[in-house]
Order: sequence, then structure tokens, then C-alpha cells
Amino acid sequence: MEALTHRTKKVPMDQHGPTIYEVARRAGVSIATVSRALRGTGPVAPATREKVLAAVKELRFTPSRLGVSLAEGRHAANGIVFPDLSGPYFAEVLLGYEEVASELGRSVIILSRRGRTDIQAQVRELAGRVDGLVVFGDIVDDAVVAELIAAGTPVVLLARTPVEGADLVASENTGSARALAEHLIGHGYRDVALLGTPTGDDDIGERWASAARTLAEHGVAAPPPVPCALTVEGGLEAGRALLRRDSVPEAVMCADDQLALGVLLAAEELGMSVPDNLAVTGWDDIMAARHARPALTTVRQPMRELGARAATALDQLITGARTTARRQTLATELVVRASCGAHPLEDQ
Repeated sequence: MEALTHRTKKVPMDQHGPTIYEVARRAGVSIATVSRALRGTGPVAPATREKVLAAVKELRFTPSRLGVSLAEGRHAANGIVFPDLSGPYFAEVLLGYEEVASELGRSVIILSRRGRTDIQAQVRELAGRVDGLVVFGDIVDDAVVAELIAAGTPVVLLARTPVEGADLVASENTGSARALAEHLIGHGYRDVALLGTPTGDDDIGERWASAARTLAEHGVAAPPPVPCALTVEGGLEAGRALLRRDSVPEAVMCADDQLALGVLLAAEELGMSVPDNLAVTGWDDIMAARHARPALTTVRQPMRELGARAATALDQLITGARTTARRQTLATELVVRASCGAHPLEDQ
């Protein structure tokens, strides 16, 4: 993670427009009061607000978000912590986050766990350089999250179990995992493999717990999830191992679409037909899932909306528009396509 650097250059005052400090002097109030009056984020008496607006008009002051943030002792920057940055899922979440952050006038500092052994310390250091943090998954211990909250850092968690005092934005997992498992059971599949393990108490863990319960209700014992990297390559390697067993599963439920695409490649490589010899399902509904051959049955989740909601929630906490933590769960949807042996539907 590279540190932000700020360079300043001395310029004669007459080349600058009026500052928030001059507005404060003209109105006879503090710069914090000017900031609250302009942003509407805190209590300001009507008469005081009028004085501030009059000073703004007289000085022809145009507030910049950076200037207002600095006046409030803030950085005009957010931090977001990812387990990894590779793959379409993380890319979509980040796009949604950055789009909203840009609209709000905030820069974004991104920290990835990949290749780092000291992520807890790195997150603590990042928290001192930003106004608030979004933390994806369970890559930061609950104790560290609680420590940041206690220190006054606004925190929004993405796709993980909740922590008291932090916002949580997550996709619904349990209901859609049940629907997916019931769909496979309804088509006669009884020997089902689960591919991809959770890293802890994250959304993948919720999916497998729900799928396993549903299979058990129908008399089908779900085996432990097969560990592998959550990539196409990871799915290819694990898929080869699964499909070379003496007893090949009838269906493979994958933790995400990238794994499922890897299993499709493994099946093709080994001369197996999907769905005739094997059913394959994924999760996320990335673009490649729709154009795979056969098209992939999966669960659609609003990846970009996850990032957008997280950015909005964090801004609310930073500005004081909201002072209590809340939890948001975004709906997901089973999308049935040809890879599970069902009648293929038109792309949705």
C-alpha cells in the first residue's frame, strides 16, 4: 500500500479565492460551524446559518469538499480492504463502491490482503489515514474491528458476520442456497459435491450450511467442501481431482462462478458431458456464466450494488447523517440454465 503524498506550493494570496477560514472570520463563527452550515450535517441556529450564507455570498466563496473535510479534521478519503483484487466479483464490488465515492467527492485507498502477512497491522495503519473503512469478508479479526470502532473509526463490513457497532452490507445467502439445493434434488441428483471452502464466518459458509441442511432434509448427506483457490484455475485443478475419482459425483455445487467455469473446463478435458454426465452450478452470475457452454446455473447477487451501498453507508456514518449502525441484506436470485440438466431458460 503506497502512502498518499501531498505537495504544497506557496502562492501569493491574491491568486487564491476566499477560503473557509475567511468565511468563518467574516461570519464570526468557527470553521466547524461554517462546515456544518454548508453541509447541513449538524445543529446550527437559523440566525448563525444566515450569517454564514451571507459571508459566503459576500466573499463569493465556493466550498470544496476537501476544504470542508479538512476544516472538520477529516481526510476526504475512505479506505476499503479486500481479500484479493483479482476476478470479476471483487472488480464489480469495487466499481460500485468507487462510483458512489466519486459522486460524494471522496478518494479511495485500497488495501488487498494478497501477499501480506501483517494485514491486521496494515488495517490499523490505514485507519489513521482515512475517515472510515469498508472491510470485505473476515480478513480482519472481530477484535480489530471492535478496536477501530472504539477508537471512533466508522466501519462498514461487507459479506461477513456482523460486529457490534459496525454497519453490515451483505447479500442473502441462506434462502437462495436452499433453492439451489432443492432444484438439484428435484432433478434427481443425490451424490453432490461442494467445491470451495469458506475462509471463516463469511458468506460462503452461510451458503454451504444452508445447502447441507437442505440436502439432509431430503436424505442426502453433503460431504465436507473441497478446499481450493477461488479462481478458474483452482476450479480446474479441483475439478480434475473430483472427476478422476472412482466414484464421480452427479453434481458439483461451486462456491462461485469462477470455480464452476474451471470444473466445466475439467469436464471437457476429461471427455465428460455437462449436463449429461455431470451437473455444475455456481454463484454470483458473472458475465462469463451466461456465455459458458453450457450456460451456467447460478445465483445472481447484486455485486455492484453491494459496493455502492457500502460507500453510501460509510459516508452517512462519517458525516453524522446517521449515528447508529444498521444492517442491509440485498436480495439474491436463483438463475436456472443448462449446466444442471434443467430445461435451459432464456438469459435473464
